[in-house]
Amino acid sequence: MLAGVVGAAVIGGGGLAALGLGGGEPDPAAARDALPPATAPIERTTLVETQTVEGTLGYGDTRTVTGASGRGTVTWIASPGTVVSRGRSAYKVDNRPVPLLYGKLPVYRTLGEGAEGSDVKQLESNLRALGYTGFTVDDEFSSATAAAVRRWQEDLGLPETGTVTPGSVLVASGAIRVAERKAEVGDRATGPILTYTGTTREVTIDLDVKYQRLARKGAQVTVELPDGDTTKGTISEVGKVAEEGRGEDDPTTVEVTVALRGQRGLGSYDKAPVEVRLTADRHENVLAVPVAALLAQPGGGYAVQVVEGTRVRTVPVETGVFSDGKVEISGTGLAEGMKVGVPA
Repeated sequence: MLAGVVGAAVIGGGGLAALGLGGGEPDPAAARDALPPATAPIERTTLVETQTVEGTLGYGDTRTVTGASGRGTVTWIASPGTVVSRGRSAYKVDNRPVPLLYGKLPVYRTLGEGAEGSDVKQLESNLRALGYTGFTVDDEFSSATAAAVRRWQEDLGLPETGTVTPGSVLVASGAIRVAERKAEVGDRATGPILTYTGTTREVTIDLDVKYQRLARKGAQVTVELPDGDTTKGTISEVGKVAEEGRGEDDPTTVEVTVALRGQRGLGSYDKAPVEVRLTADRHENVLAVPVAALLAQPGGGYAVQVVEGTRVRTVPVETGVFSDGKVEISGTGLAEGMKVGVPA
């Protein structure tokens, strides 16, 4: 628990020795009689248990668009970084635009008069959103639907067939951002054409499963950007399937996604490394002292030197959360405002 907390990267004999707390066996008599070089007050405060992990700032997972018609030639592909919204096109085949529609179902069959199903309703919902009317949005492809499709095709400069065939449109859950061109102008439209992402940046973390308890959906996090600025985020998704690692340097991980506030403040970062501070727990109304005030005891455990005027007494303590250079303590006779010894 202590090993994973900000401000106490290594807690134990070696870590405390590095702080000057565990360098050999302390002399109890000297601890009682010698005044420390400096003191710090015991504070009553709130300590937050945190862990800093690495993440990647980008536009999320990529999807691949593949030519579905089985024929035609790629004549245009939008540049990487282009944002494509409903009704617009990310590429053209035989110089005909392939417009984007919003939804979950790909066009896997020819949709024409007499067709029924949820894919018909999805098409009609898109037509209505694009401003075409004169039909009822339902599961039935009526003659009125066909008329609306012909008007839409005319506006796009397409043959006015009144039907929608596989490969003639691209379906995504919302607006897309072109990530990479996978084909060249002149290629046959039968393989991968482009990849795309969403339009909102987020942070993806491959989180070591030993820290999984720190990642709760809806929890607030702080993200440090490559230029040192910070922004706030919210954990939007925690993966349910762990990806098994191959050893200590390649641990088993789960994917955690962080939604970010203030997209404009993120500059032009894409696929940039960031640090994410996860918050596990808040310990409120606790007594705390600087970590350097801890004394390693001969039989194990820790103590603090309480300084009262010219008197010094050593008080064994139990430690709790370490955070930002402070440690939660509890022990007999300790109270807020008392002075404890610290190194100069």
